[in-house]
Amino acid sequence: MTKRLASKYKINRRLGVNLWGRSKSPLSKRDYGPGQHGQRRKGKPTDFGVQLMAKQKMKGYYGNIGEKQFHKYYFEAVRRKGDTSENLIELLERRLDAVVYRLKFAITPFAARQFVNHGHVTVNGRRVNIPSFQVRDGDVIEVREKSKQLAVVLDAAQNSERDVPEYLEVDHRAMKGRFVRAPKLSDVPFPVQMEPNLVVEFYSR
Repeated sequence: MTKRLASKYKINRRLGVNLWGRSKSPLSKRDYGPGQHGQRRKGKPTDFGVQLMAKQKMKGYYGNIGEKQFHKYYFEAVRRKGDTSENLIELLERRLDAVVYRLKFAITPFAARQFVNHGHVTVNGRRVNIPSFQVRDGDVIEVREKSKQLAVVLDAAQNSERDVPEYLEVDHRAMKGRFVRAPKLSDVPFPVQMEPNLVVEFYSR
């Protein structure tokens, strides 16, 4: 088991939020941090601490993306025209594993990454097994024929904990979806408040 997968159950408790809005969140039973010193009372965070927490929250939400890769998203967001915070959200939402998760083909971002890695997804009819693949407007994302009846896919599609956002179209009978347009921060159905402006401040120090 990779470090990323092994630590995913601690992310909610470390950040102190139900990051994915799931009823099975460990915060329901233990609303304090993991580890030996998790229950220690914490003081008021510094500006740096607030910015760091915002970054960790966003990294964690998208399947605990590695620092090097996340930093690249920031640089790309800065390079593009427009608001850097909005650009960052758009880049993250265009990740194939994020799109698979949003289309409800997988129950969690971690499951979506694994689903893509194992070659269960096609983009415009071609199999893509790179979770960070950037989906473009109009791209058609589909579960491969032999994978459409997998229990994990059917369970995810029927899950009522979240809805498919408006910038995507989906047909769960055909297990096919389409990336309609680039989302804005206000379009993305985050279960908790995300603050990409603080992430930008963190990296621009």
